[in-house]
Amino acid sequence: MEGTRKRLIQLLYHQPDQYISGQELSEQLNISRSAIWKHMKELEKSGYQIEAITNKGYRIVNVPDHLSEESLRWGLQTEWYGQELTYLKTVSSTQYRAHDMAREGYPHGTVVMAGEQTAGKGRMKRYWDSRADLGLWFSVILRPTELTPKDATQLTLVAAVAYAKLFERMAIPVAIKWPNDLYIGDRKFAGILTEMQAEQDQIDYIVLGTGINVNHDRNDFHDDVQHEAISLKQYRNESVQLNDLFRQLANHFELEYNRFISEGFAAIKQDWERLAYKIGEWLTIRTQEEWSAKLIGIHEDGALIVEDVIGNQHILYSAEVIWR
Repeated sequence: MEGTRKRLIQLLYHQPDQYISGQELSEQLNISRSAIWKHMKELEKSGYQIEAITNKGYRIVNVPDHLSEESLRWGLQTEWYGQELTYLKTVSSTQYRAHDMAREGYPHGTVVMAGEQTAGKGRMKRYWDSRADLGLWFSVILRPTELTPKDATQLTLVAAVAYAKLFERMAIPVAIKWPNDLYIGDRKFAGILTEMQAEQDQIDYIVLGTGINVNHDRNDFHDDVQHEAISLKQYRNESVQLNDLFRQLANHFELEYNRFISEGFAAIKQDWERLAYKIGEWLTIRTQEEWSAKLIGIHEDGALIVEDVIGNQHILYSAEVIWR
Protein backbone atom coordinates (compact mmCIF):
# COMPACT_ATOMS: atom_id res chain seq x y z
CA MET A 1 0.00 0.00 0.00
CA GLU A 2 2.72 2.46 1.02
CA GLY A 3 4.83 1.64 -2.04
CA THR A 4 1.88 2.12 -4.37
CA ARG A 5 1.02 5.51 -2.88
CA LYS A 6 4.65 6.59 -3.10
CA ARG A 7 4.73 5.62 -6.79
CA LEU A 8 1.42 7.41 -7.37
CA ILE A 9 2.83 10.63 -5.91
CA GLN A 10 5.91 10.27 -8.09
CA LEU A 11 3.81 9.87 -11.24
CA LEU A 12 1.74 12.94 -10.40
CA TYR A 13 4.82 14.97 -9.52
CA HIS A 14 6.52 14.29 -12.84
CA GLN A 15 3.52 15.88 -14.58
CA PRO A 16 2.71 18.71 -12.11
CA ASP A 17 0.87 20.98 -14.59
CA GLN A 18 -0.78 18.23 -16.59
CA TYR A 19 -3.60 15.81 -15.97
CA ILE A 20 -2.83 12.12 -15.95
CA SER A 21 -5.73 9.80 -16.68
CA GLY A 22 -7.05 7.18 -14.32
CA GLN A 23 -6.46 4.60 -17.04
CA GLU A 24 -2.79 5.53 -17.39
CA LEU A 25 -2.30 5.48 -13.62
CA SER A 26 -4.06 2.12 -13.47
CA GLU A 27 -1.72 0.66 -16.10
CA GLN A 28 1.42 2.18 -14.55
CA LEU A 29 0.59 0.93 -11.05
CA ASN A 30 -1.14 -2.32 -12.07
CA ILE A 31 -4.19 -1.61 -9.91
CA SER A 32 -7.83 -0.90 -10.74
CA ARG A 33 -9.21 2.58 -11.42
CA SER A 34 -11.38 2.29 -8.32
CA ALA A 35 -8.20 1.63 -6.30
CA ILE A 36 -6.69 4.79 -7.84
CA TRP A 37 -9.73 6.75 -6.68
CA LYS A 38 -9.38 5.37 -3.13
CA HIS A 39 -5.72 6.37 -3.03
CA MET A 40 -6.68 9.88 -4.15
CA LYS A 41 -9.16 10.13 -1.29
CA GLU A 42 -6.47 9.06 1.18
CA LEU A 43 -4.15 11.72 -0.19
CA GLU A 44 -6.88 14.31 0.29
CA LYS A 45 -7.22 13.23 3.93
CA SER A 46 -3.47 13.91 4.25
CA GLY A 47 -4.01 17.47 3.03
CA TYR A 48 -3.41 17.20 -0.70
CA GLN A 49 -5.66 19.26 -2.96
CA ILE A 50 -6.48 17.11 -5.98
CA GLU A 51 -8.35 18.16 -9.10
CA ALA A 52 -10.19 15.42 -11.00
CA ILE A 53 -11.87 16.14 -14.34
CA THR A 54 -13.78 13.60 -16.42
CA ASN A 55 -11.97 12.58 -19.63
CA LYS A 56 -8.83 14.40 -18.48
CA GLY A 57 -7.77 12.72 -15.26
CA TYR A 58 -6.09 13.84 -12.04
CA ARG A 59 -3.57 16.44 -11.00
CA ILE A 60 -2.35 17.68 -7.63
CA VAL A 61 -3.03 21.37 -7.19
CA ASN A 62 -1.46 21.83 -3.77
CA VAL A 63 0.43 19.81 -1.18
CA PRO A 64 -0.10 19.99 2.60
CA ASP A 65 1.95 22.31 4.79
CA HIS A 66 2.18 19.82 7.65
CA LEU A 67 4.79 17.08 7.68
CA SER A 68 3.85 13.59 6.54
CA GLU A 69 5.56 10.84 4.57
CA GLU A 70 3.64 11.82 1.44
CA SER A 71 4.32 15.56 1.73
CA LEU A 72 8.01 15.00 2.44
CA ARG A 73 8.35 12.81 -0.64
CA TRP A 74 6.45 15.22 -2.89
CA GLY A 75 8.96 16.88 -5.19
CA LEU A 76 11.96 15.02 -3.77
CA GLN A 77 14.40 14.78 -6.69
CA THR A 78 17.21 12.79 -5.09
CA GLU A 79 18.55 9.50 -6.42
CA TRP A 80 19.03 7.77 -3.06
CA TYR A 81 18.58 10.24 -0.18
CA GLY A 82 15.14 9.82 1.37
CA GLN A 83 13.88 7.33 -1.17
CA GLU A 84 13.14 5.20 1.89
CA LEU A 85 11.52 7.56 4.39
CA THR A 86 9.72 7.15 7.72
CA TYR A 87 7.82 9.97 9.41
CA LEU A 88 6.97 9.69 13.10
CA LYS A 89 4.77 12.29 14.74
CA THR A 90 6.52 11.82 18.08
CA VAL A 91 9.67 9.85 18.90
CA SER A 92 12.23 9.90 21.68
CA SER A 93 15.05 10.54 19.18
CA THR A 94 15.37 10.02 15.44
CA GLN A 95 18.95 8.89 16.13
CA TYR A 96 17.74 5.99 18.31
CA ARG A 97 15.15 4.94 15.74
CA ALA A 98 17.62 5.20 12.84
CA HIS A 99 20.12 3.01 14.70
CA ASP A 100 17.42 0.38 15.14
CA MET A 101 16.49 0.56 11.46
CA ALA A 102 20.13 0.41 10.37
CA ARG A 103 20.59 -2.80 12.38
CA GLU A 104 17.45 -4.14 10.71
CA GLY A 105 19.10 -3.63 7.32
CA TYR A 106 17.44 -0.47 5.97
CA PRO A 107 19.35 0.83 2.93
CA HIS A 108 21.75 3.71 2.38
CA GLY A 109 19.86 7.01 2.36
CA THR A 110 16.97 5.95 4.61
CA VAL A 111 15.58 9.00 6.45
CA VAL A 112 13.75 9.09 9.78
CA MET A 113 11.88 12.36 10.33
CA ALA A 114 10.01 13.36 13.50
CA GLY A 115 7.43 16.02 14.13
CA GLU A 116 8.67 16.13 17.71
CA GLN A 117 11.47 14.53 19.73
CA THR A 118 10.98 13.96 23.44
CA ALA A 119 14.65 13.09 24.03
CA GLY A 120 16.46 14.75 21.17
CA LYS A 121 20.21 14.76 21.58
CA GLY A 122 23.19 16.69 20.31
CA ARG A 123 26.94 16.22 20.57
CA MET A 124 28.32 14.99 23.93
CA LYS A 125 24.78 13.67 24.70
CA ARG A 126 23.53 17.22 25.25
CA TYR A 127 19.75 17.67 25.16
CA TRP A 128 18.31 19.21 21.99
CA ASP A 129 14.95 20.95 22.37
CA SER A 130 12.80 19.59 19.52
CA ARG A 131 9.36 21.21 19.78
CA ALA A 132 6.45 19.83 17.78
CA ASP A 133 6.18 21.09 14.20
CA LEU A 134 8.54 24.05 14.71
CA GLY A 135 11.69 22.62 13.20
CA LEU A 136 13.21 19.79 11.22
CA TRP A 137 14.44 16.85 13.30
CA PHE A 138 15.73 13.98 11.16
CA SER A 139 18.41 11.33 10.80
CA VAL A 140 19.76 9.55 7.73
CA ILE A 141 21.35 6.13 7.51
CA LEU A 142 24.54 6.12 5.44
CA ARG A 143 26.46 3.05 4.30
CA PRO A 144 29.61 4.48 2.71
CA THR A 145 31.49 1.40 1.55
CA GLU A 146 34.18 3.66 0.06
CA LEU A 147 35.20 5.14 3.45
CA THR A 148 37.20 3.85 6.39
CA PRO A 149 36.14 4.55 9.99
CA LYS A 150 38.73 7.34 10.34
CA ASP A 151 37.05 9.18 7.44
CA ALA A 152 33.62 9.13 9.06
CA THR A 153 34.11 12.34 11.06
CA GLN A 154 34.43 14.23 7.78
CA LEU A 155 30.76 13.54 7.05
CA THR A 156 29.73 16.04 9.75
CA LEU A 157 31.67 18.69 7.85
CA VAL A 158 30.22 17.56 4.52
CA ALA A 159 26.70 17.96 5.89
CA ALA A 160 27.53 21.37 7.37
CA VAL A 161 28.83 22.61 4.02
CA ALA A 162 25.82 21.20 2.15
CA TYR A 163 23.35 22.92 4.46
CA ALA A 164 25.30 26.17 4.69
CA LYS A 165 25.47 26.52 0.91
CA LEU A 166 21.68 26.18 0.75
CA PHE A 167 21.17 28.82 3.45
CA GLU A 168 23.56 31.10 1.55
CA ARG A 169 21.24 30.81 -1.44
CA MET A 170 18.38 31.82 0.87
CA ALA A 171 20.33 35.02 1.73
CA ILE A 172 20.93 33.87 5.31
CA PRO A 173 24.35 34.89 6.71
CA VAL A 174 25.27 31.40 7.87
CA ALA A 175 28.56 30.37 9.49
CA ILE A 176 29.81 26.87 10.36
CA LYS A 177 31.07 26.54 13.93
CA TRP A 178 33.45 23.62 14.34
CA PRO A 179 32.68 20.83 14.54
CA ASN A 180 28.95 20.56 14.03
CA ASP A 181 26.86 23.73 14.43
CA LEU A 182 25.40 26.38 12.12
CA TYR A 183 25.16 29.95 13.33
CA ILE A 184 23.51 33.20 12.36
CA GLY A 185 25.66 35.88 13.94
CA ASP A 186 26.53 34.52 17.37
CA ARG A 187 23.39 32.41 17.76
CA LYS A 188 22.93 28.74 16.90
CA PHE A 189 20.10 27.55 14.67
CA ALA A 190 21.21 24.08 13.56
CA GLY A 191 23.28 21.14 14.78
CA ILE A 192 24.63 17.96 13.21
CA LEU A 193 25.41 14.71 15.00
CA THR A 194 27.32 11.82 13.41
CA GLU A 195 27.39 8.36 15.03
CA MET A 196 29.04 5.27 13.59
CA GLN A 197 28.91 1.51 13.93
CA ALA A 198 32.08 -0.13 12.58
CA GLU A 199 34.24 -3.22 12.81
CA GLN A 200 38.04 -2.81 12.52
CA ASP A 201 38.59 -1.04 9.17
CA GLN A 202 35.05 -1.38 7.85
CA ILE A 203 32.04 0.88 8.44
CA ASP A 204 28.82 -1.01 9.06
CA TYR A 205 26.68 2.14 8.98
CA ILE A 206 26.60 5.81 9.99
CA VAL A 207 23.63 7.70 11.39
CA LEU A 208 23.83 11.40 10.66
CA GLY A 209 21.30 13.46 12.61
CA THR A 210 20.19 17.03 11.92
CA GLY A 211 18.22 19.48 14.03
CA ILE A 212 17.20 22.87 12.61
CA ASN A 213 15.27 25.62 14.38
CA VAL A 214 12.89 26.76 11.66
CA ASN A 215 9.66 28.41 12.80
CA HIS A 216 10.36 29.16 16.46
CA ASP A 217 9.51 32.48 18.03
CA ARG A 218 11.67 33.63 20.92
CA ASN A 219 9.27 32.27 23.55
CA ASP A 220 9.31 28.83 21.93
CA PHE A 221 12.87 28.34 23.18
CA HIS A 222 13.64 27.30 26.73
CA ASP A 223 14.56 30.25 28.96
CA ASP A 224 18.11 28.94 29.29
CA VAL A 225 18.85 29.23 25.57
CA GLN A 226 16.74 32.17 24.39
CA HIS A 227 19.83 34.39 24.21
CA GLU A 228 21.89 31.71 22.43
CA ALA A 229 19.42 30.21 19.93
CA ILE A 230 17.73 31.63 16.86
CA SER A 231 15.38 30.27 14.19
CA LEU A 232 15.10 30.94 10.48
CA LYS A 233 11.73 32.58 11.10
CA GLN A 234 13.25 35.00 13.62
CA TYR A 235 15.88 36.07 11.13
CA ARG A 236 13.61 36.26 8.07
CA ASN A 237 10.52 37.60 9.87
CA GLU A 238 8.42 35.01 8.07
CA SER A 239 7.63 31.32 8.39
CA VAL A 240 9.44 28.72 6.30
CA GLN A 241 7.65 25.78 4.68
CA LEU A 242 9.09 22.68 6.37
CA ASN A 243 8.49 20.18 3.57
CA ASP A 244 10.10 22.41 0.97
CA LEU A 245 13.10 23.13 3.20
CA PHE A 246 13.66 19.41 3.81
CA ARG A 247 13.60 18.66 0.08
CA GLN A 248 16.19 21.35 -0.59
CA LEU A 249 18.39 20.10 2.25
CA ALA A 250 18.13 16.56 0.88
CA ASN A 251 19.12 17.68 -2.62
CA HIS A 252 22.09 19.67 -1.34
CA PHE A 253 23.32 16.90 0.96
CA GLU A 254 23.19 14.27 -1.78
CA LEU A 255 25.09 16.58 -4.14
CA GLU A 256 27.87 17.35 -1.63
CA TYR A 257 28.06 13.75 -0.41
CA ASN A 258 28.50 12.49 -3.97
CA ARG A 259 31.17 15.15 -4.57
CA PHE A 260 32.96 14.09 -1.38
CA ILE A 261 32.93 10.41 -2.38
CA SER A 262 34.13 11.07 -5.94
CA GLU A 263 36.60 13.94 -5.37
CA GLY A 264 37.71 13.54 -1.76
CA PHE A 265 37.66 15.98 1.12
CA ALA A 266 39.77 18.79 -0.42
CA ALA A 267 36.89 20.56 -2.19
CA ILE A 268 34.67 20.27 0.89
CA LYS A 269 37.49 21.60 3.08
CA GLN A 270 37.82 24.72 0.93
CA ASP A 271 34.08 25.47 1.20
CA TRP A 272 34.11 24.80 4.95
CA GLU A 273 36.93 27.27 5.55
CA ARG A 274 35.20 29.92 3.45
CA LEU A 275 32.11 29.57 5.64
CA ALA A 276 33.82 28.98 9.00
CA TYR A 277 32.66 30.79 12.13
CA LYS A 278 35.38 33.16 13.45
CA ILE A 279 37.95 32.11 10.85
CA GLY A 280 41.06 34.25 11.31
CA GLU A 281 39.98 35.38 14.79
CA TRP A 282 41.59 34.78 18.18
CA LEU A 283 39.99 32.21 20.48
CA THR A 284 40.71 30.75 23.90
CA ILE A 285 41.78 27.09 23.98
CA ARG A 286 41.62 24.87 27.05
CA THR A 287 43.78 21.76 27.06
CA GLN A 288 45.90 21.12 30.15
CA GLU A 289 46.12 24.90 30.42
CA GLU A 290 44.36 27.89 28.88
CA TRP A 291 45.96 29.72 25.94
CA SER A 292 45.10 32.01 23.01
CA ALA A 293 45.12 30.90 19.38
CA LYS A 294 43.97 32.12 16.00
CA LEU A 295 41.62 29.88 13.96
CA ILE A 296 43.41 29.00 10.72
CA GLY A 297 41.25 26.25 9.23
CA ILE A 298 40.66 22.50 9.36
CA HIS A 299 42.96 19.56 8.77
CA GLU A 300 42.28 16.96 6.08
CA ASP A 301 40.81 14.66 8.73
CA GLY A 302 38.47 17.38 10.02
CA ALA A 303 40.47 18.45 13.07
CA LEU A 304 40.79 22.15 13.87
CA ILE A 305 44.00 24.01 12.96
CA VAL A 306 44.96 26.98 15.13
CA GLU A 307 48.05 29.17 15.47
CA ASP A 308 49.43 30.29 18.82
CA VAL A 309 50.84 33.74 19.68
CA ILE A 310 54.35 32.85 18.52
CA GLY A 311 53.19 31.46 15.17
CA ASN A 312 53.24 27.72 15.85
CA GLN A 313 50.37 25.75 14.38
CA HIS A 314 48.46 23.11 16.37
CA ILE A 315 45.98 20.45 15.27
CA LEU A 316 43.16 20.06 17.78
CA TYR A 317 40.94 17.00 18.06
CA SER A 318 39.34 17.27 21.48
CA ALA A 319 40.33 20.56 23.11
CA GLU A 320 37.68 22.82 24.60
CA VAL A 321 37.31 25.98 22.50
CA ILE A 322 35.98 29.18 24.08
CA TRP A 323 34.47 30.98 21.13
CA ARG A 324 33.44 34.26 22.77
